[in-house]
Amino acid sequence: MELPYSPSADRNKEAIGDALANYLSQASTVFEIGSGTGQHAIYLCGRFKNLQWQPTEQALHLESLAYAIEKAPVNNIAAPVELDVAESVKDKVSGGTSHYTFAYSSNTAHIMSIDEVAAMFQVIASRLDPNAFFALYGPFKIDGSHTSDGNAEFDANLRMQQSHMGIRDKDELEFLANSCGLELHSDNPMPANNRILLWRAKG
Repeated sequence: MELPYSPSADRNKEAIGDALANYLSQASTVFEIGSGTGQHAIYLCGRFKNLQWQPTEQALHLESLAYAIEKAPVNNIAAPVELDVAESVKDKVSGGTSHYTFAYSSNTAHIMSIDEVAAMFQVIASRLDPNAFFALYGPFKIDGSHTSDGNAEFDANLRMQQSHMGIRDKDELEFLANSCGLELHSDNPMPANNRILLWRAKG
């Protein structure tokens, strides 16, 4: 089996690590939703060796993710577990029973349906320790507008592929997060017209 690889994940991992350095250096356990190829988890766990990282993924991508984690040159990543946020919320499982000092998800909100995005926030809120942070990386609209022509084109392409997909507006995400007890801590512009929205669980 070939190792899964995403060029964009390779390009943006350092910038993400830099933006989250102060938070990840103080965290101990990380819960990731939609780990994909595992590249972010592998890079960040190599850079922040204080972390114990729990990757998750839907069943379709779990085998390739597990292979990537198995071959990774780090030992602070747990075996990935299957997680479908919508099913987890429906079954009142909410992603398990462990609690974490940090949560992370990259390039997921625009792939999920809006109901799945709402479920993601519910799962994250149920997993975080009080005052812990959740970093959500990706492209987002601000006040109903795209932040670049490239993002507008990307959004149109997503919606042509699947009607439930699309770049989410920050205000909409803030409403969903607040309803779960997560408050927006900071909005961090990133390269290539992406952002990190950092949410904090209420104490």
